[in-house]
Amino acid sequence: MDRTLPAPNGWLILDKPRGLGSTQAVGAVKRNLRTGGYAKTKVGHGGTLDPLAEGVLPIALGEATKLAGRMLDASKTYEFTIQFGEETDTLDVEGDVIARSDHRPPLAAVAAVLTHFTGDIEQVPPAYSALKIDGKRAYDRARAGEEVAMKSRVVTVHSLAMAGGGDRQPPESTFATTAGRPDPYDPGMPLELADSVTLVANVSKGTYIRSLARDIAHALGTVGHVTYLRRIKGGPFHESTAISLDLLNEIGKGAALEDHLLPLEAGLDGIPAHDLDLESAQAVRQGRVLFGMPYPDGLLLVRHGGMPVALMEVSQGAAKVVRGFNFPDTAE
Repeated sequence: MDRTLPAPNGWLILDKPRGLGSTQAVGAVKRNLRTGGYAKTKVGHGGTLDPLAEGVLPIALGEATKLAGRMLDASKTYEFTIQFGEETDTLDVEGDVIARSDHRPPLAAVAAVLTHFTGDIEQVPPAYSALKIDGKRAYDRARAGEEVAMKSRVVTVHSLAMAGGGDRQPPESTFATTAGRPDPYDPGMPLELADSVTLVANVSKGTYIRSLARDIAHALGTVGHVTYLRRIKGGPFHESTAISLDLLNEIGKGAALEDHLLPLEAGLDGIPAHDLDLESAQAVRQGRVLFGMPYPDGLLLVRHGGMPVALMEVSQGAAKVVRGFNFPDTAE
């Protein structure tokens, strides 16, 4: 009889392919853990990716599922392409065209307008989104032919730039200047027009890249929609640590999961850690408050014997349990 492997705890970062839903990705992980001989494992994801999007999808296993909610609140970085000239009802390639424009913006104008979409901005989410209106998903109402009025809300764009990190503007000598600065809108200057542009944005929870693309196109005097969307970073997890669906399937055939599994603490990047003695660890497991903790106010990970015990909130030296972890204590 084959030996059942213990249920894993930690993070598996999947490079989700286009066409696969986030729930389907979780199902694929569960299936491969099962066929790979692992005991029944709790599995969740840290931030939905639309089926048409690809890239970093953090998959929480075991005790790490207790931190999945933190990933939903984390900032995320996307690379995306705006195709100018057509706007669709879904704001991506799936939808029907609802507006057209022959205007193509100069690349320099694109670069110039990005600062207006950085910081706290107001944004109207897409009608085709999972947000609920009177208890029903907006996309269900839109698909049923209802007129969907989405409310504007404030989101934060931490950074927004042309892909590749370079300033795509031509040398200043090709521009007219206004107050000593290049004027990318001067009609007398030779300008390179863009049919499409690829950008990189680091954004807060709740930001819709499709809406951002729509609004950028409108600000440039045209219309547009997203043709490519890739999440390159989600919270502390970068695409460099992500594994392909093919590699996930190899784990189901017996490849070593531990070669790709990140520890639970990887989801708490930037949070200080504190090692407890046995007595204090037992007190924390009982939900008791620890006093005299030499840390600033905020979250704190406490460990015993190298294993996570709890995530705690420190306030004026007193630490209260936010989330406890059930790991076997190897340092009794």
